[in-house]
Amino acid sequence: MAKNLFVGSLPFSTTEEALGQLFAQYGQVQSVNVIKDRYSGQSRGFAFVEMATDEEAAQAIEKLNGYNLEGRNIVVKEALPKPEYSGGGQGAGGGMGGGRGGGGRGGGGRGGFGGGRSQRRY
Repeated sequence: MAKNLFVGSLPFSTTEEALGQLFAQYGQVQSVNVIKDRYSGQSRGFAFVEMATDEEAAQAIEKLNGYNLEGRNIVVKEALPKPEYSGGGQGAGGGMGGGRGGGGRGGGGRGGFGGGRSQRRY
């Protein structure tokens, strides 16, 4: 069964090809995905590497976690499963976040408690 690994603290110049070659020393690499910024196209400094077996993944973690790649000590660990998002609902937000200005009672613009709005309760 394939095992997905998280690879962090990558130099921004790291390519999928180079990462694949590095991990191939420890087993069969199924896929490599360097995560890039959607607007600039630059690497975000982390990637996911899928190894063919759990044993090969464990060996890659053991040998490459802390490995110095182009002057950076990379982090290699088992990737966490993607969170399952339930449809609908409200996202995070609101709360006590400060808006512009002072926030708090009678001050500032948006956000925060009080924030210049009337103090009616429902």
